[in-house]
Amino acid sequence: QVQLVESGGGLVQPGGSLRLSCAVSGSIFLINSWGWYRQAPGKERELVATITRTGSTNIADSVKGRCTISRDNAKKTGYLQMNSLKPEDTAVYYCNVILGNGMNYWGKGTLVTVSS
Repeated sequence: QVQLVESGGGLVQPGGSLRLSCAVSGSIFLINSWGWYRQAPGKERELVATITRTGSTNIADSVKGRCTISRDNAKKTGYLQMNSLKPEDTAVYYCNVILGNGMNYWGKGTLVTVSS
Protein backbone atom coordinates (compact mmCIF):
# COMPACT_ATOMS: atom_id res chain seq x y z
CA GLN A 1 0.00 0.00 0.00
CA VAL A 2 1.37 3.39 -0.99
CA GLN A 3 1.16 6.20 1.54
CA LEU A 4 2.12 9.85 1.33
CA VAL A 5 2.73 11.92 4.44
CA GLU A 6 3.21 15.67 4.21
CA SER A 7 4.97 17.72 6.86
CA GLY A 8 6.39 21.18 7.35
CA GLY A 9 3.22 23.23 7.40
CA GLY A 10 2.42 25.74 10.09
CA LEU A 11 1.89 29.37 10.90
CA VAL A 12 4.27 31.84 9.31
CA GLN A 13 4.32 35.61 9.03
CA PRO A 14 4.00 37.32 5.65
CA GLY A 15 7.35 37.34 3.94
CA GLY A 16 8.45 34.19 5.71
CA SER A 17 9.46 30.82 4.35
CA LEU A 18 8.44 27.21 4.78
CA ARG A 19 9.69 23.94 3.40
CA LEU A 20 7.12 21.25 2.91
CA SER A 21 8.12 17.61 2.69
CA CYS A 22 6.29 14.60 1.31
CA ALA A 23 7.50 11.17 2.32
CA VAL A 24 6.29 8.24 0.26
CA SER A 25 6.22 4.71 1.60
CA GLY A 26 5.14 1.37 0.23
CA SER A 27 6.01 -0.81 -2.66
CA ILE A 28 7.14 1.62 -5.30
CA PHE A 29 9.25 0.87 -8.31
CA LEU A 30 9.14 4.19 -10.09
CA ILE A 31 7.71 7.64 -9.44
CA ASN A 32 7.00 9.42 -12.70
CA SER A 33 6.06 12.75 -11.22
CA TRP A 34 5.59 14.63 -7.97
CA GLY A 35 3.12 17.40 -7.48
CA TRP A 36 2.04 19.91 -4.89
CA TYR A 37 -1.49 21.26 -4.89
CA ARG A 38 -3.32 23.51 -2.50
CA GLN A 39 -6.86 24.23 -1.47
CA ALA A 40 -7.84 27.43 0.27
CA PRO A 41 -11.09 27.70 2.23
CA GLY A 42 -14.02 27.96 -0.14
CA LYS A 43 -11.89 27.42 -3.21
CA GLU A 44 -11.09 24.52 -5.49
CA ARG A 45 -7.87 22.59 -5.29
CA GLU A 46 -5.24 24.12 -7.55
CA LEU A 47 -1.85 23.20 -8.88
CA VAL A 48 1.17 24.72 -7.18
CA ALA A 49 4.04 22.86 -8.82
CA THR A 50 5.01 19.59 -10.41
CA ILE A 51 8.29 17.91 -11.23
CA THR A 52 8.79 14.91 -13.46
CA ARG A 53 11.17 12.01 -13.11
CA THR A 54 13.51 13.74 -15.51
CA GLY A 55 13.43 17.01 -13.59
CA SER A 56 11.07 19.08 -15.72
CA THR A 57 9.08 21.46 -13.59
CA ASN A 58 5.79 23.29 -13.92
CA ILE A 59 5.18 26.14 -11.50
CA ALA A 60 1.90 28.01 -11.13
CA ASP A 61 2.07 31.68 -12.05
CA SER A 62 0.77 32.62 -8.60
CA VAL A 63 3.89 31.24 -6.92
CA LYS A 64 6.45 31.51 -9.70
CA GLY A 65 9.68 32.99 -8.41
CA ARG A 66 8.71 32.20 -4.83
CA CYS A 67 8.42 28.42 -4.84
CA THR A 68 10.81 25.65 -5.77
CA ILE A 69 9.87 22.01 -6.15
CA SER A 70 12.43 19.26 -5.78
CA ARG A 71 12.65 15.57 -4.93
CA ASP A 72 15.09 13.05 -3.60
CA ASN A 73 14.32 9.81 -5.39
CA ALA A 74 16.57 7.75 -3.17
CA LYS A 75 14.73 8.97 -0.08
CA LYS A 76 11.34 8.85 -1.83
CA THR A 77 10.73 12.35 -0.58
CA GLY A 78 9.48 15.44 -2.35
CA TYR A 79 9.88 19.03 -1.26
CA LEU A 80 8.28 22.39 -1.80
CA GLN A 81 10.32 25.40 -0.71
CA MET A 82 8.12 28.45 -0.35
CA ASN A 83 9.56 31.92 0.16
CA SER A 84 8.10 35.39 0.45
CA LEU A 85 4.85 33.91 1.62
CA LYS A 86 1.68 35.95 1.33
CA PRO A 87 -1.64 35.68 3.18
CA GLU A 88 -3.19 34.41 -0.03
CA ASP A 89 -0.89 31.39 0.14
CA THR A 90 -2.88 30.18 3.14
CA ALA A 91 -4.26 26.76 2.26
CA VAL A 92 -4.00 23.06 2.85
CA TYR A 93 -1.15 21.79 0.73
CA TYR A 94 -1.38 18.31 -0.74
CA CYS A 95 1.30 16.10 -2.16
CA ASN A 96 0.59 13.96 -5.22
CA VAL A 97 2.62 11.30 -6.97
CA ILE A 98 2.03 9.46 -10.19
CA LEU A 99 3.78 6.14 -10.33
CA GLY A 100 5.29 4.38 -13.28
CA ASN A 101 2.23 2.15 -13.51
CA GLY A 102 -0.01 5.19 -13.83
CA MET A 103 -1.46 4.99 -10.33
CA ASN A 104 -2.14 8.33 -8.69
CA TYR A 105 -1.82 8.91 -4.94
CA TRP A 106 -2.52 11.80 -2.62
CA GLY A 107 -1.45 12.73 0.88
CA LYS A 108 -3.85 14.03 3.52
CA GLY A 109 -2.43 17.52 3.39
CA THR A 110 -0.61 19.95 5.63
CA LEU A 111 -1.99 23.33 6.62
CA VAL A 112 -0.05 26.48 5.81
CA THR A 113 -1.28 29.67 7.43
CA VAL A 114 0.31 32.98 6.51
CA SER A 115 -0.70 35.64 8.97
CA SER A 116 0.75 38.34 11.17
